[in-house]
Amino acid sequence: CILTANFKAEVGIKIQAEVGIEGFRNYSLEELYSIFKKHGHRFAMQRAERIVNLRPLESFLQEIRFYDDGKKAREELVKKVKGYGYKEASHFLRNIGFEDVAIIDRHISRFLFENNLVKPRKTITKNVYLESELALEKLCQELNLTQGELDLYIFYIKTKKVLK
Repeated sequence: CILTANFKAEVGIKIQAEVGIEGFRNYSLEELYSIFKKHGHRFAMQRAERIVNLRPLESFLQEIRFYDDGKKAREELVKKVKGYGYKEASHFLRNIGFEDVAIIDRHISRFLFENNLVKPRKTITKNVYLESELALEKLCQELNLTQGELDLYIFYIKTKKVLK
């Protein structure tokens, strides 16, 4: 989630595969930076710093799995994790199994606007994010889908890619 914010998801996935869980837990700032830079990450040092700074929060991040409400879990993540906005926190939660929060990126935002579900916006503030998520929730109810299923379908329609 930290690696893919404002960067290509495909490259973030390659970096994740190279570093591995133990690397994220143990590599030095310099080692992480070097790997991120090698892959052409736009914000190599900033992302390496954020990962190193997350380490003291590992028990909190483990506990978040036991929340029964993704929206409450997301609020906690946004409060406690430096650099996490709603999209990054939702992405993290999706990766650990939460289906009740939406990952609203530019593709999803464009879809919502093109289908007259929200007004066009230049930036996605907290309120805009929540408004967009509410529009998706209504669509989910009509289609009998989870947020996770719907935004994955929309992402695929817009990009012709499924990234995992």
